[in-house]
Amino acid sequence: MSDATTPRPPSDPGEPRIPVTLSTASVYPRRAGYAFQAAADLGYDGMEVMVWSDEVTQDAAALRKLSDEHEMPIRSIHAPTLLVSQRVWGRAPGPKLRRSVRLAQEVGASTVVVHPPFRWQYRYAREFEELVRELDETEGVTIAVENMYPWRGRKREMQAYLPGWDPSEHGYDHVTLDLSHAAVAQQNSLELLDVFDGRLRHVHLADGSSSIKDEHLVPGRGDQPCAEVLTELVRRGWTGDVVVEIATRRARTAAERRADLAASLFFARTYLTPGPHPAYEPPPGPVHRHADAW
Repeated sequence: MSDATTPRPPSDPGEPRIPVTLSTASVYPRRAGYAFQAAADLGYDGMEVMVWSDEVTQDAAALRKLSDEHEMPIRSIHAPTLLVSQRVWGRAPGPKLRRSVRLAQEVGASTVVVHPPFRWQYRYAREFEELVRELDETEGVTIAVENMYPWRGRKREMQAYLPGWDPSEHGYDHVTLDLSHAAVAQQNSLELLDVFDGRLRHVHLADGSSSIKDEHLVPGRGDQPCAEVLTELVRRGWTGDVVVEIATRRARTAAERRADLAASLFFARTYLTPGPHPAYEPPPGPVHRHADAW
């Protein structure tokens, strides 16, 4: 796959196209500016900004500047709710979610993705569902709670999230489906389309191999039904964003990283194109050891 703009599979010009955007997390440890440049070069439709230690991801003015410079709209914000971002914007998770919503409003993003609370955030967990619904109903931004997974070791499993890792068991109005997380949870992403049904508003596209680690592989390099999920979204007339959220931290060169980003985009566009088309299998990429997954 070349470093040039990724070709777009043909589609009916009258058919609404599901946007394929790039998460800034997909270029880690490179920073947001690199992600915007890569997305523009490869032909993505926009960006999802993962808020974390990169100060640009926390700054609305800096993000708007990047968006304008690269003509890449910011379509979604991922709240700093990962383990690695627990100290971003302080330690209180409720105010961090509110601040993520304000950031989305300031950069013109319509969606905020948030993980459920960790089990040690028990006070936040008690108010989480109510807080999500309040922000969703009053702030003009969709709050989409992401599916997670149990933490597993060789001999035991730990429930790391409250009120739980599976959003199908809770009353959230809007859900993000992450296919890599489904792999860790040993779930079938295609079946989850029916489970989440009308609540599905956002998709994180990545693959996994049922490892106990969250791999975020290029789609087509794991065993999740990535192609079938995308095809089914089109068949159902689903409206929302498909966000490429892969791990490229093992890339040895910029060319390897760009090749993974390009392959993921071409995979998404292939299977989001209505009607018959040739199948696409991404070329083998750098080996991603479990210890390097995130």
